[in-house]
Amino acid sequence: MGNLSRIGVSIDSELLGRFDRFIADRGYENRSEAFRDLIRDQLVGSAVVAPNAYVVGTVTLIYDHSTRLLPEKLMDIQHDHHEVVISTLHAHLDHDNCLEVIVLRGRSRAVRELADRLISTKGVQHGRLVMSAPEVLSHRRNHGHHHHKHQH
Repeated sequence: MGNLSRIGVSIDSELLGRFDRFIADRGYENRSEAFRDLIRDQLVGSAVVAPNAYVVGTVTLIYDHSTRLLPEKLMDIQHDHHEVVISTLHAHLDHDNCLEVIVLRGRSRAVRELADRLISTKGVQHGRLVMSAPEVLSHRRNHGHHHHKHQH
């Protein structure tokens, strides 16, 4: 994690109590780890906004597969953007409804435009894009684990 810096933060007692309950529910061992994750989340959020930022993302779609030509349309859109699409997971939720998760990578603008096209396709009932910026996370914590190269 590099050098640690200690900071003091003044927080309203009621807000701190709510934060402590929140992090306990999420399974954090301490406030510091929770603060670090919140800060990282904000940094990633602002980084993916830059149109040329390199991002990875997932688009989750729920749709009725019996909607005329919808599965073919979604597949055609993905083929048209094969340089951005890494992988697709397809699950059958029930007799009519499907869930599709499409893993994307590329420049933020291209990923967002493709996600918008998929989500706005007629017949898609719900869609959501989640993006992350790997380079912002490259100084990620290692949870105290040390990774050694094994010599044979």
